[in-house]
Amino acid sequence: MNSYIEDSTPGPERASALERASERWLGAVSGIEETTAADPVIRGLQRGIRALPLGRIRGLLRGGPLGHPAHPLLVEVPMGCWMSASLLDAVPGAHRAATVLTAAGLVGVAPAAAAGWADWAELPPRQARIGVAHAAANAAAVACYAVSLADRLRGRSARGRLWSLAGLGAVAVSGALGGHIAYSGRLEAVDSTPAPAPGPVLVRP
Repeated sequence: MNSYIEDSTPGPERASALERASERWLGAVSGIEETTAADPVIRGLQRGIRALPLGRIRGLLRGGPLGHPAHPLLVEVPMGCWMSASLLDAVPGAHRAATVLTAAGLVGVAPAAAAGWADWAELPPRQARIGVAHAAANAAAVACYAVSLADRLRGRSARGRLWSLAGLGAVAVSGALGGHIAYSGRLEAVDSTPAPAPGPVLVRP
């Protein structure tokens, strides 16, 4: 009696939508990393930021007292406010609170952005290229939430909510790019760590 066992080995045709989306995303990020067209502008901007006479403020922006970069901590303010605003948009009667959180998130952008640019000025080329895309996504998010706030204050709640959702999408892209910068930098640091020298070999007689 012959039996047929279905091959469960995943193939390209069986790749899930999530896997295909991941491949496209990673391909796009890799393409940004490898693109050198903007390098002269990037290097010029990095030199300009490093040349700013910030004194001790530079150390604060880079998280010196914390022992680690301050940017990931500071971005929690706008991200937290905006995500909370989107949740409150689904709660009846919470329009005013969502509007306040949208405004608070915009206020929190300035210190987070300043810390981010201070860190970006010290990044190597591959990470700096991703950093530009990260900043562009942040700018898109800020623009969306600024329009959202204006609509909310004018009583256009529905439009304000739609702009908030668009801004939240931009924040998601920005966060993914920021995570890539941090994780790729960690991997590069690990890869560049020299291997320990071999110890003495003891041979028993």
